Amino acid sequence: MRVEIVAIGTELLLGQIVDTNSTAISQRLAEAGIDCLYQTRVGDNLERIVSVINIALERNDAVLVCGGLGPTQDDITREAIALVMGVGLQLDKAIEEKIRAMFVSRGRAMSANNINQALVPVGAKTIAQTKGTAPGLICPVGPKVIYAVPGVPYEMMDMLVRSVIPDLVSRAGMTSVIRSRTLRTWGLSESALSELISPRLEALDVADGRTTIAFLASGIEGIKVRITAKAESSEIVDALLDSEERELKNILGEIVFGVDETTIEMAVAKEVVRLGLTLSLAESLTGGLISARIVNIPGASNWYRGCVVSYASDIKHELLGAADGPVVSESAAIGMAEGVRKVLGSDLALAITGVAGPESQEGRSIGTVFVGTSSEMFGNRAIQLRLPGDRERVRQYATISALDWLRRILSGGAPSTGLD
Repeated sequence: MRVEIVAIGTELLLGQIVDTNSTAISQRLAEAGIDCLYQTRVGDNLERIVSVINIALERNDAVLVCGGLGPTQDDITREAIALVMGVGLQLDKAIEEKIRAMFVSRGRAMSANNINQALVPVGAKTIAQTKGTAPGLICPVGPKVIYAVPGVPYEMMDMLVRSVIPDLVSRAGMTSVIRSRTLRTWGLSESALSELISPRLEALDVADGRTTIAFLASGIEGIKVRITAKAESSEIVDALLDSEERELKNILGEIVFGVDETTIEMAVAKEVVRLGLTLSLAESLTGGLISARIVNIPGASNWYRGCVVSYASDIKHELLGAADGPVVSESAAIGMAEGVRKVLGSDLALAITGVAGPESQEGRSIGTVFVGTSSEMFGNRAIQLRLPGDRERVRQYATISALDWLRRILSGGAPSTGLD
């Protein structure tokens, strides 16, 4: 079963909106074992949309159209699909009433344009709307099929998971189960990871082909190692994933900080809670980026005391009590950590100072970062990092590197020295 994704919207071509929908859809298709060989973007032009869908149908078994189902004049996906099918549009009264009921429940008046969302190509089936006003469409074209889903991401994902993928799997006659599991890593490049894992890749190549490994470079979130398994039952798939996860963790060790949706801040939070500690932060070059990630965690108020953004040098010295001298140094990082731990009354403190650019500072080059920690349990420690990139990347790399270093200290692992 081959599927092409067609993303509709002139704003995508102008770069006003990033096409995250196609990425999300392709990931879900891959997890279901469905091939996505092409992705296309097209503007809000009826003739070009029809042309793109026809081309996609010629080279694929199914086309998944995303966007253009709204109530405005440039939402013309329904008309384009009807032309491809060679049929007209008809009003679905049940959908019209459902849309009216949605507006009534929200205490709003329905615009006449919203009735357009109840127009359905003759012969098409609808995908019930549960998150928004626009229904999706399943439109047969001979032995092939066109799916249409809204461009609003959470509406799209709901219909994709609930209706589109199950329908694709059914049409493909697939009886096997395919699932993926992702190991999240920080500290090694993709090439270094590949070299470490190469024995496993070779072993899987000569095995029965039920398990595969792929790499996904995720920028400031590190490198993800995706394990995919295919078998005749969920139980066998889970066993294959469990086995390969153990193999890879034995090889990669401390650079694995999480699995699937576990972020670096979640990993830190787990260790802080496990040890029964409270945490405070002192941030200089990151300007609160680390704190912003920590407070994303539900329940963080139970153990997170707060943050002092000591951006100016005098704040480091006068408020936090860091010793006089260079502020981009190991001693400054430790002094900031000790100071914020006292000021905010926490068991544990993490501090960060460095040079994000665009100019060097105190003779230190751009990307030079010092991270310090202070606690009775682990004592005072500091590390120097040398991080690549422009100002924003240095700040983002510094954020996750500092959190990863703290995670390793708390878990008893070997501290990282940054990006290798």
